[in-house]
Amino acid sequence: MSQPPLSQFAHAPILVLITAMLMMQPLSTDLYLASLPTLVTDFGVPVATVQLTLSLFVVGFGGAQLIVGPLSDRFGRRPVLLGGLGIYLLASILCGLSRSIELLIAARFLQALGCCAAVMVARAIVRDAYAPEHSARVIARASTWISLAPIFGPILGSYLQVSFGWRAAFIALGIFSTLLFLACVLRLPETNEHKNPEATRLSGLMENYRLVLGSREFWTYAFPGAISYSSIFMFISGSSFVLIRVLDVPTQWFGYCFAMGVSGYMTGTLICRRLLKTLSSKDALRIGTACSLGAGVFYLLAIIGGLWHWSTVVCAMFLTMVAHGINFPVTQSGAIAPFPRQAGTAAGLMGALLMACAFVIGTIVGATHNGTLYPLAIIACTLGALNFMAVRWIAPHSAPA
Repeated sequence: MSQPPLSQFAHAPILVLITAMLMMQPLSTDLYLASLPTLVTDFGVPVATVQLTLSLFVVGFGGAQLIVGPLSDRFGRRPVLLGGLGIYLLASILCGLSRSIELLIAARFLQALGCCAAVMVARAIVRDAYAPEHSARVIARASTWISLAPIFGPILGSYLQVSFGWRAAFIALGIFSTLLFLACVLRLPETNEHKNPEATRLSGLMENYRLVLGSREFWTYAFPGAISYSSIFMFISGSSFVLIRVLDVPTQWFGYCFAMGVSGYMTGTLICRRLLKTLSSKDALRIGTACSLGAGVFYLLAIIGGLWHWSTVVCAMFLTMVAHGINFPVTQSGAIAPFPRQAGTAAGLMGALLMACAFVIGTIVGATHNGTLYPLAIIACTLGALNFMAVRWIAPHSAPA
């Protein structure tokens, strides 16, 4: 099948496909959040065991990027993407058919591999198709639309849970991946014009890793991005238990609470787009991480002050998501921009770092859940402070992006 010419990269269909690919990650984690307490009951397992359906998802997602990135650098974006979407569809079917928590956890791990291919390739395509000075604005623009997934996904998931049970969420994910697969077959060109035959050889792989990991510019953006993502993953993994089990929010209303909190991400991406018109990426990141600290401090002080109400959790989530909406477009583009010939490898390393940090935080959230709001608030404040300090330690002086 003939492919669309390179000149079409900047056209709307490519941005739509990039957006849909990036949207797979929040949909994969958020659509079934309302079902987590039900999984505890249905399978008769502890909260920490059910948390593995999230935690091992991020392990698979993060680890696969170390492989997917170099593969896309060598063989191209299209074949890696289409193969990943096929794996994702198979895994979604297995999730829906699972009769044990062990099979569900394993299927979620497999699902993460396919999701990783879509998200990682999308990040690399941005680097292929857009100049570095425009990539942050492109990702911020896509992120505004991506934010619709965590806003409406949990609402849809709550109604699917109440009406049909937890399996319905995975059926919906299977349908979405099928539609995206067909769209990419028909409309996505190959964007990697500099395929690197050394990318998957051990010597070439180690050299690329050394180049990326040895770059201060990479860490200037990748580490704050990982901490920022961990702060929202804390809410992804812990909010349903806090809202439904601790604060007695009805399951059908959980999606609305989560959507109100996550709407902060859209707000943050809009702020980010405005900031980048007048400020450098590093200056925008300093503002975003200051917001991260403010959100964490607010949450902890509110809980210590006795404001144990669903609106407190939602407000803290909203502020954290605003900060992430500023931080994430900047960190995604900034970590990859210095590496035009290693874009897939850089994207993979950054993604692996994100998922490793998220796994640690998800594990801590599951292990510290004690039926109160204190663990989540303490974790939120700690992450906010760490993100604020990290940017000022790694990149103490503002510089043009």
